[in-house]
Amino acid sequence: MEETMHGVSKKTAAAARPAGGSADAAGGQAGSPVAPALSPTVVSGSVRILDFILTAAIGLAVYYAYVFPGDPQLLASYLMASLATAAITVVTFQVFGLYSIAALRGLGLQIGRLAAAWSLVFGVLLAGVFLAKQGSEFSRVWLASWYLLGVAILPAVRAATALTIRRWTRQGRLGRRAVIVGGGEKAAELIRALQASNDTDIEICGIFDDRSDSRSPAIVAGFPKLGNVAQLVEFARHTRVDLLIVSLPVSAEKRVLEMLKTLWVLPVDIRLSAHAEKLRFRPRAYSYIGNVPFIDVFDKPIADWDHVYKALFDRVLGSLLLIAALPVMAAVAIAIKLDSKGPVLFKQNRYGFNNEMIGVYKFRSMLAEKTDATASKLVTKNDPRVTRVGRFIRKTSLDELPQLFNVVMGGLSLVGPRPHAVQAKAHNRLYNDVVNGYFARHRVKPGITGWAQINGWRGETDTEEKIQRRVEHDLYYIENWSVWFDLVILFKTPISLISKSENAF
Repeated sequence: MEETMHGVSKKTAAAARPAGGSADAAGGQAGSPVAPALSPTVVSGSVRILDFILTAAIGLAVYYAYVFPGDPQLLASYLMASLATAAITVVTFQVFGLYSIAALRGLGLQIGRLAAAWSLVFGVLLAGVFLAKQGSEFSRVWLASWYLLGVAILPAVRAATALTIRRWTRQGRLGRRAVIVGGGEKAAELIRALQASNDTDIEICGIFDDRSDSRSPAIVAGFPKLGNVAQLVEFARHTRVDLLIVSLPVSAEKRVLEMLKTLWVLPVDIRLSAHAEKLRFRPRAYSYIGNVPFIDVFDKPIADWDHVYKALFDRVLGSLLLIAALPVMAAVAIAIKLDSKGPVLFKQNRYGFNNEMIGVYKFRSMLAEKTDATASKLVTKNDPRVTRVGRFIRKTSLDELPQLFNVVMGGLSLVGPRPHAVQAKAHNRLYNDVVNGYFARHRVKPGITGWAQINGWRGETDTEEKIQRRVEHDLYYIENWSVWFDLVILFKTPISLISKSENAF
């Protein structure tokens, strides 16, 4: 049960009651189903694209229905007029404030603004046609029909959009699930400031604080204390958390740095509250949630439109590569079957995005009775467990080709940090014991190939330096990601397989 106060979703006292046993409270919330988030930036941008396409399509549809049979030579003029008007429509709707989530969620006021903006667009269009002395070139029936159809169709589409946005809002998909780090009076002041602001889109899940004395009570401003900072990491692994708000004062530098050292491995935005700070920077130094100022510490990597570009890149190019690789995969499967008994494919659990477990497919390269599902023992040179065909496909990375199925299904990316097996070790120590902040590489979806692999850091990790260098390259990739960077890595991957395969056994 929830109540909403000025855009901040507030858990009721009944929901907060288990706070005395913080681990139980955190586990209860983490176990509750939560709808996946939708980026408001992508949603409003998608509506812009829809408006552009819809406006131009109406104009061209009227052209083909009425004008085209008479004079097909005018297509270029009508096409340019339709596209230019569509672009002006989007700009005008933006000026009228029709693309904010609040506007998209509304209906009555939105329809009135939309009709006014659409009329203004056509006023500009008619004025342009008149001033350019092009009145004889464009059909008046076309212009009038386009305007009237727009008056009917655009509001109808916006009404359907508003219903969809409202449903997503009820599901919590357009809000940000936030956690307050640090309790006590500072957290209470921050929560009250957020509740006093309009349109904050924040749903506070609870509070995490390492202190257990009177300075950090079990209930703060009606919200429960769910655990300490270490428990917060596990909490964020098991439920959707979009934003971490550190309520500690900037003057508590040591505590803040210790918390950030623990929390930066999570794929979330991290903000430091500046609400109660006496030291003030220039307004541009802050970001705002409602009227409350924050200092940006970490941003979730590959978010908003970047996430869309990455997903399209993976699904489209991954599907094409899978189709192209099918003959090679068939040949490898036949060779494996002829070489040794057992299944052709091997499925291994590995760490995926945000440490979730994913089943990764590979061609079997070991004897069937000696496969190592957890990778508890590293494959070494001349390893007796590896078959004759297995040595070749491991050396050439052909054993990785079935992971294209993982890419198409969404579990992997084409490019990203390689997914490591759960018990993978470097010099007999688990990777996360060797590298401080190792799990930060899981802030993005893992990939078939990556920046570390094309730089030679692939294959056996018999020394701690090898996994350290691999993680360094993975973190560099995450901080510098772009579609172009992915293309460069994909292009260089075949070259690196030939020139830098000395560590692959």
